[in-house]
Amino acid sequence: MSAATDPVNREAASVEQPEVIIIGAGPTGVSAAILLAQNGVRTLVLDRWADVYPQPRAVHLDDEIYRMLGSLGVADDFAAITIPGAGLRLMSPKHDTLASFVRTQRHTANGYPQANMFDQPELEAILRRRMLQLELITFRGNVEVTAVRCDDPDRPVVEFLDKSTGLSHTSAPRFVLGCDGAKSLTRASIGSSMKDLGFAPQRWLVVDVASSRDLGQWDGVHQVCDSHRAATYMQVGPSRHRWEFELLDDESTSTYSTLESLRPLLSPWVRDLSGFELLRLGEYTFRAQIADRWRQDGVFILGDAAHLTPPFIGQGMGAGMRDAGNLAWKLAGVLNGSLATDALDTYEVERRPHARSLIRLATFVGRSMTGGGRAGDRLRGVLLPMVVRLPGLRGRLVGSATPALTRSALNRRARVGHGLAGTLCPNIALSSGQRLDDLAGQRFVLVVRDQLSDSSAARLAARDVVLVTAKEAPALGGWLGKSAAALVRPDRTVSVAGELEAVLEQLPHPRVHS
Repeated sequence: MSAATDPVNREAASVEQPEVIIIGAGPTGVSAAILLAQNGVRTLVLDRWADVYPQPRAVHLDDEIYRMLGSLGVADDFAAITIPGAGLRLMSPKHDTLASFVRTQRHTANGYPQANMFDQPELEAILRRRMLQLELITFRGNVEVTAVRCDDPDRPVVEFLDKSTGLSHTSAPRFVLGCDGAKSLTRASIGSSMKDLGFAPQRWLVVDVASSRDLGQWDGVHQVCDSHRAATYMQVGPSRHRWEFELLDDESTSTYSTLESLRPLLSPWVRDLSGFELLRLGEYTFRAQIADRWRQDGVFILGDAAHLTPPFIGQGMGAGMRDAGNLAWKLAGVLNGSLATDALDTYEVERRPHARSLIRLATFVGRSMTGGGRAGDRLRGVLLPMVVRLPGLRGRLVGSATPALTRSALNRRARVGHGLAGTLCPNIALSSGQRLDDLAGQRFVLVVRDQLSDSSAARLAARDVVLVTAKEAPALGGWLGKSAAALVRPDRTVSVAGELEAVLEQLPHPRVHS
């Protein structure tokens, strides 16, 4: 293996003077690194592991995150390892179906299926390969970050130990991104702490099994609503299956260390365990927490370092990747001179309320499915078959759209009536055969109802902004509604929408350097 492809030993000029150091090479950190490199930013990624962490964890991502995988250049590779989620089935403690919510929409306005099941190590391997293709990224695995210091507001310092050589290193990049998980050293370094959001921690057993057999189960998510022992089952790949069981007070992973000991838990789904391979058996504590601050000067925290969510709506990994998508283009804009430094203030302003809202939703769903004791079980047995018939509820439970971002300096969301700003623009197929994202790359997009004048078009060219007119996709006209134009950021969030001249006033500044 050459030095250019060795994930441990790869060296480049960017090791000496990275503009950004990313601590942690999980999905959040690697996504941030790829986005930064695609925007011309030299980045050093540090991780305690030399290779992808092998244990399965996340198993679901929605169409918004699939769309982000497209922007990272890995959507086609991901398509080869994912299966679409068919929906949600709510079941009684006796495994009777109380309500069923089936997804029928193949692709959303984002251009991808609403729900997608996968094996996290396989996704991480895809992201890692993409990262190692980019010359502006240097990856160093098998290292321990020993300190992050914020003494100089313009140059944070990262100290790390290379375990393969025993040598210590110090680097002072312009920015540091702490994607280093729930026990984040970076979070502690900026004086931030986690705050509980009112969800009593729950201990769950996570069981991952490989089997080439058809288990004869419905291919959506099975959620057993049981206050005594809630459970979840889903197929996450052609031969991979995931069960999750709430643990009782006197139980641990050692209680269920073999397939035979798991038989009572698995028996409602499958009794014959022949040919099963136990891939992972782990205990996880589900928490609802959010950090009280996400930044100090040039140091930021992302992903599990900034927020932890119960898994009931499958948004844990996606929330971290959304952090990366929100922050990376802003860092690149500051570094290339197209954005002022105070644009970075919008990261926490936009992302913290969004993450908190999804955590609260996951908490509500978890309580609704598992809380209330035996009285709660009886109540669910009566109400769930009824509420499934309520207008709009089915779409809300299987829908994937997340809330609009909070108003900020880069998101002129209306205070009343809201409008398009803060929401994602559709990834519409254009008359050229391309989708909007394919055409735009990492640039701003101006969507207009009518053709621009020559002078307005010249203003766009100077700012490296892509122009898309409603004539190229009639559906864009309906999306614009009463707005004449909408300016779409590189993360595909609408920055401002309204009258053309007002929108043109918000165009990004020309880059100082490429």
